[in-house]
Order: sequence, then C-alpha cells, then structure tokens
Amino acid sequence: MDLSAELSEFLRSRRARLKPEDVGLPEFGRHRRVPGLRREELAQLAGVSVAYYTRLEQGHGRNVSMEVLDSIARALRLSEAEREHLTRLAKPAPGRRRPSRPQRLRPGVQQLMDAMVGVPAYVVGRRTDVLGCNRMAAALFGDVAALPPEERNIARLLFLGDNCRDLFVDWEQKACEVVSFLRLDAGRHPDDPLLSALVGELSVKSEPFRSLWAAHHVKDKGHGSKRLHHPLVGELTLWCETLMLADDPEQCLVTFHAEPGSPSEEALGLLASWGAEHALR
Repeated sequence: MDLSAELSEFLRSRRARLKPEDVGLPEFGRHRRVPGLRREELAQLAGVSVAYYTRLEQGHGRNVSMEVLDSIARALRLSEAEREHLTRLAKPAPGRRRPSRPQRLRPGVQQLMDAMVGVPAYVVGRRTDVLGCNRMAAALFGDVAALPPEERNIARLLFLGDNCRDLFVDWEQKACEVVSFLRLDAGRHPDDPLLSALVGELSVKSEPFRSLWAAHHVKDKGHGSKRLHHPLVGELTLWCETLMLADDPEQCLVTFHAEPGSPSEEALGLLASWGAEHALR
C-alpha cells in the first residue's frame, strides 16, 4: 500500500465530510466548488499555514510533528481510530514489516467458546479472518469452520457470500463497519500481501465494496445491537460485545446475547435447543 497516496486520500475524505457551520466558520455564498471545508479553512482551524497543510495533504508529510497531527485531527474532528490511522499513515514505523506468522487460536479460547452454551461466539483476527467459533455461532451465522481456510473471512462472506444479505437486516451498516475495520488494518499492516489480495478481489467482484473502500471510513471493532433475520427462528435483535485477547491484541472474541425475557432470547434459546447440526440442516 502506498502510504503517501493513502494519507492524501484520507485527509481529503475527512475534510470533505465537514461543512463550515460544523466547525463554527461562516459560510460565504451558496455555491462552493469543493465539498466540505477548503484547505485554507482547515489550515486556519489547525493553526498551520495553508502551504504546510497542502504539502501534507499531497502526501509529503513524513517530518510532520505529533503536535501538528494532533491539531489537524482536532480540526477534522477525528475519532480515536481515525487519529491512530492518520498517525500511522503520516509517521510510519521505521523498517515496517508484513505480519510474520499466521494467527492461531489457542485451544483454551476454543474451549471457552465451547463452554458458552447458548451464546454465539467467534474469534476474528487480522483481515477479518475467522479463527474459530462455537456451535451457536455456526447455527446463527453458518458453519464457517466447514469452509476452506481461505474462505473463512467475514469480509469475503459479507460481500461475496450467498446468505449474508438476507441474514443481516441492516446489511449496509454491517458492510460499512467491516470495510472500516479493513481500512484500519491496512494502516497497521500496509505491507500485508494477503490483505492486499483480499482488497483487490473484493474490489473487482463487489461494487458495494468498491464504493465503501473509496470512502476511507476508519473504525475499530466495538459493540452494539445487530438485527438478524434467521431462516429458522425469524428476526432477532442481539447485543454484540468485542473482547480483545491479552496475548494477541489483534485477536478479538466476539459474542452475541439477547435482552433477558425478550422474544429474541426465546428465539436464541430455540436455536440452541436444536443444536448447530440440526439448525444447519
């Protein structure tokens, strides 16, 4: 990945989403030639010269200080994940290397998931690779473990799979979240050939992915509610929690649960009583 080009496109995309009134600037005239803030407006907010910011936005900012990056991040109203992404693009670590070894799931983590009866759970790693799951996750999302290893990937299943559009009621929101994490991962590992291959494949085969990738949204995995429409138990609203594993911060345990006493809890319990094998049949 060309970090200079990524830095340039990221800054332009973040600047384009802001309007003068969003940051307390007066808007003169109804017609603006560019969407969002102008470079001179952002430079004014960040307290830097227009020429300096222009060089940075053109990808020539390897010597930029953290103080300037912080000022620009505040002016652009970046989230914590976006700040991290900006820093990695503008000040890449010297001698950066591609991920050395494939990620492996510890047996103890798999045993923990297997013990979580009634709670769908899986572990996701770099590139949204699914490293393991329990029976409830297989019953809810499909048996990812039965797929070839190269296909056990959330992004690939979401954009190229047959069932995900029907499973996720808010598919567009889920798709945006997944692509936003891939962008963050690309900033962390710009020389990862497997990630580059995945992005290339999805860009060629999926127009929705191409559009979302071009938007340069950045977001880390988090928590929140998900609405699903399961072919056997109908619609469920489940709460998602993401827990980082201590020995590998790039592996996360993702769990799903329903509100106590809700119809979704009843539906989830019904799915658990059938078991993953019967549910998949």
